[in-house]
Amino acid sequence: MSTALTETRFFETSIDLSEHIRKQVVTLLNQRLADATDLKTQTKFAHWNVKGVQFFQLHELFDQIAEHFDDYADLLAERATALGGTAQGTLRQAAASSSIPEYDITATNGPEHVRALARNVAAFGEYVREAIDKSDEVGDKSTADVFTEISRQVDKDLWFLQAHLQAYLSQLRKKALSAARGDGRFAVPAGALS
Repeated sequence: MSTALTETRFFETSIDLSEHIRKQVVTLLNQRLADATDLKTQTKFAHWNVKGVQFFQLHELFDQIAEHFDDYADLLAERATALGGTAQGTLRQAAASSSIPEYDITATNGPEHVRALARNVAAFGEYVREAIDKSDEVGDKSTADVFTEISRQVDKDLWFLQAHLQAYLSQLRKKALSAARGDGRFAVPAGALS
């Protein structure tokens, strides 16, 4: 039996949005719920498996970001059910329906995990901004507001991730310049600057 997002069961509600609008919005909410659930597990994977000199800082950062994705999932699921829909939030439903790219499970050190998470968090941020516009277009400003709340925190989390990457790349560039001047004490790892 497929667990992908399908026609959801609807319940009566006194919310003054037509069932047609509510169905569109609940579908959108469930799509982002799948993404948020997927990203929570990806972030926990990074939290558990990160290695390197920035272990403690990244271990803590990844745990905080995972909590944010747990909060997003709760907001999205509760809004879907408030609209009379069914929150499709099991792990199997999320895996079958997530729009988020697969996580780089070969990542080991901090920069590799940060790069993998930043890519996928940025994708989620893009999908959430699209959801703001779509829910507003169909006439549900309250759901657009839920997505806006999520978008603000996603952008902040992405900023924190990218700050770690920017510092790492800056260090690599300095070491590469030093090596280019001839002291030869450091070689830039292949693909590190991409």
